[in-house]
Amino acid sequence: MSVATIYLFIIIGFVFKRTFHDEVNERTIVLLNLYFLQPILIFWGLTRAPLSFELLISPIVYFIAIFIVLGIAYLYSLRAFKNEVQDKSIFMASSLVGNTGNLGIPLGIALFGLESVPFTSALNIANVFYIYIFSVYFFAGKKFNFANSLKEIFKIPAIWFAFFALLFNYFDFQMNDDFEKVFTMGAYTAIVMQLVIFGIFMSQVKIRSANWNLALNISLFKHLVLPVVGLFVILFFELPVFVGAIIFMELFVPLAVNNVNIASLYKCKPVDTTFSVLISSFIFIFLMYVYIVCINMFFGL
Repeated sequence: MSVATIYLFIIIGFVFKRTFHDEVNERTIVLLNLYFLQPILIFWGLTRAPLSFELLISPIVYFIAIFIVLGIAYLYSLRAFKNEVQDKSIFMASSLVGNTGNLGIPLGIALFGLESVPFTSALNIANVFYIYIFSVYFFAGKKFNFANSLKEIFKIPAIWFAFFALLFNYFDFQMNDDFEKVFTMGAYTAIVMQLVIFGIFMSQVKIRSANWNLALNISLFKHLVLPVVGLFVILFFELPVFVGAIIFMELFVPLAVNNVNIASLYKCKPVDTTFSVLISSFIFIFLMYVYIVCINMFFGL
C-alpha cells in the first residue's frame, strides 16, 4: 500500500497537464526543481547518516552491475538493431538509465523509510554521471564531446551540493533545528515535485507509429536483465541486506524521463524514446509485486 500511494502525485501531474494543457509550463517546473529543490534534497539526503563504507561502496556496486549489462547490451544490439542505427543508439543510451531521482528516492522512502535517503541520493548522483557521459555519448553519436559532457555535469547544482554534503558529513558538522526544518521541508517538496513532473511528462506521450520493437527490447534489459545481473553482483559483494535491497531497487526502477530530454536535444527519435519510457513505466507497475517478493526473498526486508 505504501508503494501505491506515491502514484497519487504522478496521477496529479498527469491530470494537471491534461486539464490545463499549454497553461502548464513544464520547463519552468523542471528548472525550479533542478536548480533549487533538487540540491536541497541531495544535501538533506546525504547528511541523514554519517559517511560509511556502505554509503561509499553502493555507487561502485551499482556501476559494476551497469557496466556488465552495458557489455551484454552492446553484443545484443548488434543483432537486434542490425539495420537501425538510431534505434541501436537509443537502446544503448536509455536501457540502463533508471528513474533514480523522480521515482527512486520516494520509492526508497516508501519501501525502506527515511534511512534509505542517503543511499538513494548517492545512487542518484552516480546515475547523473552515467547519463551525462555514456547516455549522451550514444544519443549524440559523432556530435559527442567528452569535455562538453563533463562541463554539463558540473553545471548541475545537485553535483556541487553533493560535494558540500560529503564535506559537511566528513567534518561532522551539525545543523541547528531551524535549518533542519527548512531543509526537511525543501526535501519533501522536491520529492513531491519530482513525482508531479513525472506525471506531466507521461501525459504528453502520443502513440502514433509506436516503435514496439525498440520499446520492448529496452524494457527487456531494464526490467529483467539488469535486475538479475545486479542481484548477482550485490550478492557477490555480500553487502548488508538493507544496502543491497536499496541498490537492487534502484536497478529496477523504470526508465528516466531524462532520456527524452537528451534524445530531443540530439534529434534522435524523441517520440520513440518517450514511448519506450511510457512502456517501461507500465511494465514496472505490473512487475512491482514481483520485485517486492524478490526483495523479501533475497534480502529479508
